[in-house]
Amino acid sequence: MAIKSLRKKSEKRPSPSRSFAKYKMAVLLISAVAFACALIFLSISSNMGSVVGVEPSIDRIYDVTVVNEFPHDPNAFTQGLLYAGNDALFESTGLYGHVSETNSQDDELLLSPNFTFSYVKWQSSVRKVAIPTGKVEAIHKMDYSYFGEGLTLLDDRLFQVNWMTKTGFIYDRNNLSKVSTFINRMKDGWGLAADGQVLFGSDGTSTLYQIDPQTMLVIRNHTVKYKGDEVHNLNELEYVAGEIWANVWQTNCIARISGKTGLVLGWIYLPKLREELIASGNMGIDVLNGIAWDQAQNRIFITGKLWPKLYEIKLQWLKKPFNGDIKRLCMPPAAHFERRP
Repeated sequence: MAIKSLRKKSEKRPSPSRSFAKYKMAVLLISAVAFACALIFLSISSNMGSVVGVEPSIDRIYDVTVVNEFPHDPNAFTQGLLYAGNDALFESTGLYGHVSETNSQDDELLLSPNFTFSYVKWQSSVRKVAIPTGKVEAIHKMDYSYFGEGLTLLDDRLFQVNWMTKTGFIYDRNNLSKVSTFINRMKDGWGLAADGQVLFGSDGTSTLYQIDPQTMLVIRNHTVKYKGDEVHNLNELEYVAGEIWANVWQTNCIARISGKTGLVLGWIYLPKLREELIASGNMGIDVLNGIAWDQAQNRIFITGKLWPKLYEIKLQWLKKPFNGDIKRLCMPPAAHFERRP
């Protein structure tokens, strides 16, 4: 019985070739799983910069495709732009107005307390604009002594900062009536954005501020940097899908910034729009400024100061090597202004 039992066991033992085949299949299966896991990890790592604010090791530079063009008031010195819903925008315009004794086009008659007549040229404003037509549907004309700057919306309140003054204004979004004023704790008023909870602010430096909308106190700030260097002249801001997008003053560049760290995650470089406008005879236009995001339809709108057009754009990543120095093109030296008396 013992001999028979041993013989049966020896007959059931698999052949060496069959065992090797199973071992080889197991090794291949494990290798395939490991390779798939590695691909997933690399994919997550490559996108980690936009998720947690890690500075990318390569230049992430984007061009744009124009999806639509819309008319825009060529007299609007655009300082703040945001989507208002129902194919409309809220827009803040800048420049100081003036008072004179002579009348010119668009000036309005002003009667002073001592019953003397003068004429006022209004410049800065907060307005609601229809996107398809560019028509101004509602407008609040600001006092001629203010230079309107960044604008953002939180709940039903529009917040606006002003250049060279600590005074900011809050408006009712429904009728643009002024609700109250606030003290701006940044060094100056340039840009504003909101993520639904806090305000983000810029003052023309390399600082990105986070502001409590109830107290208007600065709760934290970050120095915006790209590859170790500060990005100065941060201007108009927009919150876009978890990032803060900032026009860099006097450039054709928009910086995509992590609100968590202040690191630049990428650049949108679009000189062609301004160049095409100038080539079409629009010699009086100023720089790119104004970003609005329609979250519901994921649409991006941009324009510039005194631009006759508003553009709906889509981003496309430049896969070819960028022909230029992005730091030289998008990171000019810090600008300095003397506060107006």
